[in-house]
Amino acid sequence: MYRLSQIILLLGLSVNLFAQNPHSADFKIDCATCHTSDGWEIAPEFWKNNDPSRQNLPQKTRLEIPFPSKGFDHNTTDFILDGQHIAVNCRDCHQSLVFSEVQNECISCHTDMHNQTVGTDCARCHNTNDWLVADITQLHYDNGFPLLGAHYITGCYECHISETDLRFDRIGNDCINCHMDEYAATTNPNHVSADFSTNCIECHSINGFDWTTENINHEFFPLSKGHEIENCAECHTSGDYYNTPNDCFSCHREDYNTAVNPNHQSQNFSTDCMECHTTDPDWTPARYLSHDSEFFPIYSGAHNGEWDQCLECHANPSNYAEFTCLTCHTNSETGNDHEGIAGYSYNSTACLACHPMGDANDNFNHSLTGFPLTGVHTTTDCIECHSAGYTGTPTDCASCHTTDYNQTSNPNHNVLGLSMDCASCHTTEPEWNPATFTNHNEYYALNGAHATVASDCDICHNGDYNNTPNTCVGCHLDAYNNTTDPDHTALNFSTDCAICHSENAWDPATFDHNQTNFMLTGAHITTDCISCHEGGYEGTPTDCASCHTTDYNQTTNPNHNTLGLSIDCASCHSTDPEWNPAAFANHNDYYALNGAHATIANDCAGCHNGDYNNSPNTCVGCHLGDYNNTTNPNHSAALFPTDCESCHTESAWQPSTFDHDGQYFPIYSGRHREAWNQCADCHTNAGNYAVFSCIDCHEHNNQAELADKHSGIQDYTYTSLGCFTCHPTGNAN
Repeated sequence: MYRLSQIILLLGLSVNLFAQNPHSADFKIDCATCHTSDGWEIAPEFWKNNDPSRQNLPQKTRLEIPFPSKGFDHNTTDFILDGQHIAVNCRDCHQSLVFSEVQNECISCHTDMHNQTVGTDCARCHNTNDWLVADITQLHYDNGFPLLGAHYITGCYECHISETDLRFDRIGNDCINCHMDEYAATTNPNHVSADFSTNCIECHSINGFDWTTENINHEFFPLSKGHEIENCAECHTSGDYYNTPNDCFSCHREDYNTAVNPNHQSQNFSTDCMECHTTDPDWTPARYLSHDSEFFPIYSGAHNGEWDQCLECHANPSNYAEFTCLTCHTNSETGNDHEGIAGYSYNSTACLACHPMGDANDNFNHSLTGFPLTGVHTTTDCIECHSAGYTGTPTDCASCHTTDYNQTSNPNHNVLGLSMDCASCHTTEPEWNPATFTNHNEYYALNGAHATVASDCDICHNGDYNNTPNTCVGCHLDAYNNTTDPDHTALNFSTDCAICHSENAWDPATFDHNQTNFMLTGAHITTDCISCHEGGYEGTPTDCASCHTTDYNQTTNPNHNTLGLSIDCASCHSTDPEWNPAAFANHNDYYALNGAHATIANDCAGCHNGDYNNSPNTCVGCHLGDYNNTTNPNHSAALFPTDCESCHTESAWQPSTFDHDGQYFPIYSGRHREAWNQCADCHTNAGNYAVFSCIDCHEHNNQAELADKHSGIQDYTYTSLGCFTCHPTGNAN
């Protein structure tokens, strides 16, 4: 019984202690697991001798209790103690007794010396034994940048530059991120000017320990055959890799200048070596393929394969314009082969002239050249055209006939600037006849009936091509003078035939006046031509005043001269007879039509009554009747001004304004503002607005009361005039 009571007491105390657990209610473990009865402090020896597998029982009761009592094992938590963490004082991590408040991330205890440049997971690089980084090479490999070549022996701080040497900011894995300075500073070759790639590994090896490389991409100028060299300086002689030219002549000028078989300079050969040579060494084989098209076929035709070197035909190596056919084509065999050939001559120039393609069977046919022989050319001696040889003889007319061109005077070819291409007018027939002039239209267009006589030049020119007139009357004056229906001379018709006639024939003749600059409308349609064209048909003026100045000057209603109206009749009149109807678009220049006046702008008689000279331009000049007939108020009796616009606008009589306050008495301001409804409230005599009353309204209609208010006022009288005399502004004070 006694033991049972002790157990109950112990359980009670345990529950009570558990409820007061400073390590939080969730931390359920026997206090004796870590503490002794000597105090709460845990001696260091405890942890050295601690056996997490041994169960701690109360020393007296030795009874098991209903919660863990074995030694505390930190490895059962989410944070295993290993390395330096085993010897760390608990309180270094657990700042409070609530152990669960401690986070298990490295950064929660350890200051980030790298300033968030490598993340917060220290274990990526470090272990719990020390802060040394075990395998930097592997870290860089995992990060996509293996440390190879010069990078393997380079100090961290040479790439990861910071003020603390502990920041490892991301600098990128591209070469140029670190080597931009080297790229920009390189001058041989100048990487920037040459626009080289910034991807260094395209030319340089990441395994190397310097920038030397053999991995140059020279595809822009293939190094093959004769160009397959080991020493770059053979081409890049100045050490400048950027401005090295890539044309043949720049490197091979000396080879070109010293070539003697054949002599390239004297023969003016092309400096583009590729036209004849390949990149094979020693300049062989070489083929001058353009020889076939420019001079003579030696790579095709009968002479293909019949020669080994140039000197076989060009015996004079100092002048390749000289050639010989006679070295191979000897006499008397050649002479026998040409027996019966007219003009045959045993010389190389003659050979080429008759056999330009080197074929024995191609007897020379001038028609197969660019200049077939026709007409007088068929009887002309060859030497007259080929005096300088057969090659390069010009085929244009002027080369042979410039003297003929310059000496021709009818027509004078030089003066007229005629084409020097004789074939444009002449054939090859003798004496330059017949001749055509297909570009006659550039000097005088031949249309209609003129076109039918285009081939009969004498009809117009009469053999004189220099002084032929080019006007109608120059050729047709007789036709003009002899015409009687109508008589052109008597009627002074224009001598410009084209005004009425076409070039097809004289009839039918038409004259559409509307096709001129003066269309006929209205009264002009029925007017005789001579009325306007009495001075002839040429230069007839088209302005109104030229014909109608008399009408203008004689017009009196209105008097155009006096008013200075425009002499451009069309500004007011149409071409209808009697000058009516007429408009006056510039009325506002004389009297502006606004408001209600604008609505009757087209009803001239409404204001002018047919008299445009004496129309008044004052309000009362037109509206005196309205003034006299107005009774509310009676303008005449009230002696209102006759200047209507002092009260009215041009839009309508009402609403109207009247400056009663300024001229007479304030009724739109002061004490009397809104104290009346109509004029008759004060002006009791509708026939005379000079009469007014002050004692017929509001508080002024009680004479006794008003007299009492004016007690002691000298000369006071109970009259409206007395009121106005003392109170001209309507103010009692």
